[in-house]
Amino acid sequence: MPVRAQAADEGRGPVAVVSPLVRRLARQHGLDLRHITGSGRDGLILRTDVESAIRGLEQEAAAPASLGPRPVPAPDGAVAAERIALRGVRGAVADKLSRSRREIPEATCWVDADATELMAARAAMNGTDKGGTTPRVSVLALLARICTAALARFPELNSTVDTEAREIVRLPAVHLGFAAQTERGLVVPVVRDAHTRNTESISAEIGSLTETARAGRLTPAQLTGGTFTLNNYGVFGVDGSTPIINHPEAAMLGVGRIVAKPWVHDGELAVRQVVQLSLTFDHRVCDGGTAGGFLRYVADCVEQPALLLRTL
Repeated sequence: MPVRAQAADEGRGPVAVVSPLVRRLARQHGLDLRHITGSGRDGLILRTDVESAIRGLEQEAAAPASLGPRPVPAPDGAVAAERIALRGVRGAVADKLSRSRREIPEATCWVDADATELMAARAAMNGTDKGGTTPRVSVLALLARICTAALARFPELNSTVDTEAREIVRLPAVHLGFAAQTERGLVVPVVRDAHTRNTESISAEIGSLTETARAGRLTPAQLTGGTFTLNNYGVFGVDGSTPIINHPEAAMLGVGRIVAKPWVHDGELAVRQVVQLSLTFDHRVCDGGTAGGFLRYVADCVEQPALLLRTL
């Protein structure tokens, strides 16, 4: 198989070639003559040998992506780069995120919140079942339930934009997507009709969809139709991010890690469980006041979970 190399490599060691034309042809196509077997007398490299090597390179370049990663030409002694085709799940995600960046004029606002009371509420919920027969409620499920309550107050963020009709379409149901990392890449399963579910139901559905995602068995119906996405990147040990909206949705709530930090509580400095919340939204569907109101309500519910009792 022909190997590309810098032209200077041709001068290292004897090469069985006489014709300047053959040398020039090889140099023009980046071929290392030392890796070409000559068909002439005593192994002499002929023009036909170089042309055959060139055809081999052209066939390699035209090979389908399914053949897997192929190395990028590199000088001798250097480590070749690796090309990985954007296909399958990763390719679909790349296309969707690129489209989101092209089409959606997004903005992001964020706030730090004291999640100490939320974590205490979760501990109380999960501590009521001494026999362990009831599934535990996840933090993500609590945040999802807070989101559905917030979207009921700020329906502008549960919408999409019909660019052809130049209309904002407010959606009647909340189909809540949540980002899940799998071996095949990032996927966003969707909890259908999340606005009709209680926290326990949402938690069970998130758990079921996560297991299915990791097993690679999600159906297209389970991955499409979302109206709002919740992205818990705190599981990766980071505090903040600026999420890319899951097109064609209008908003995404990002949640950082919940970590102990110094915080002023009841007028005194204390160690509290703090989380950063960030909302990325489509500025076509609402202004900063609406987005800020949504995020502030979410933060208030995180700090005072009893506020949810109004909508339960």
